[in-house]
Amino acid sequence: MSKENMIIEIEDLSVSYGPIQALRNVSLDVKKGEIVVLLGANGAGKTTLLQTISGLLKPDSGSINYLGEEIVGLSAEKIVSKQLIHVPEHRQVFSTLTVMENLELGSYHHYKKSGKQAIEEEIKKVFELFPILEERKEQLAGTLSGGQQQMLAIARGVMANPKLLLLDEPTLGLAPIVAQEVLGLVADLRNKFDTTVLLIEQNVVSSLNIADRGYVISHGEIVKKGSARELLNDKEIKEAYLGQSV
Repeated sequence: MSKENMIIEIEDLSVSYGPIQALRNVSLDVKKGEIVVLLGANGAGKTTLLQTISGLLKPDSGSINYLGEEIVGLSAEKIVSKQLIHVPEHRQVFSTLTVMENLELGSYHHYKKSGKQAIEEEIKKVFELFPILEERKEQLAGTLSGGQQQMLAIARGVMANPKLLLLDEPTLGLAPIVAQEVLGLVADLRNKFDTTVLLIEQNVVSSLNIADRGYVISHGEIVKKGSARELLNDKEIKEAYLGQSV
C-alpha cells in the first residue's frame, strides 16, 4: 500500500513514568481498512502506547503521524476531534445514563461537524451492528451485562465516526462465548463499515484470526511483527502465549 493509505505511522516512540521507561523506540503503522493487533503480556506497554497515541500521555521522544499530521503535543480533546477514537479497557460506560444517552455523548464532535442527520445515520449503523443496544436503548447502561456494556463502549466509539479506532482489551473479563461475539463484532466493523482498528487483546488466536497484521511488544519494545498468519504459526508465540511446545 502507498503512503496515501496510511492512517497512522509511529516512529521511535519512547515514554517514561518517572525513572521507569514504559516504551522504548516503538515503531508501527496501520493502513486504511486494516485490523492490526498488538500482543503482549500484562505490563508490556500496550495500554501506554494507546494512551500516548490518544494524547493522554506525552512521549519523551518519537513521532506519531496521523493522516499526514504530527499529533504529538495535541490535547486528547483535539485528537478526538480528528476522529481518532480510543475505547479504553474496563468499558467505562456512563452507568447512570441510558444506552441512547451514552451513544449521543459519543457523537459530540461528529455532531458539531456534521449535524443531526449524520448522527441519525450513525445511530442506524450502530443499531444494525448491535441490535441488542436498540432493544435496550432506554435502559441504564449500568444495568447491562458485562458483554452488553462492552458493546456499548465500542458503539459509543463508532458514534464518533472514527478514522481510527483504538480498542484496549475489549474482551477483558468476559465469558469465552461473549468474548468471541465481541471480537466478531470488531471484524464486522471493518468488513461492513470499513473501520480501521488498532486492537490490544490477550486472546491471541481469536484476535489474530480477525486481524490482517500484528506486532508483539515485550518490556516496552516491539520484538516481532508480521502478518496474522505468520504470527499464528510462529514457534515463539505458540510457546509464549498458547502453551504449545513446537
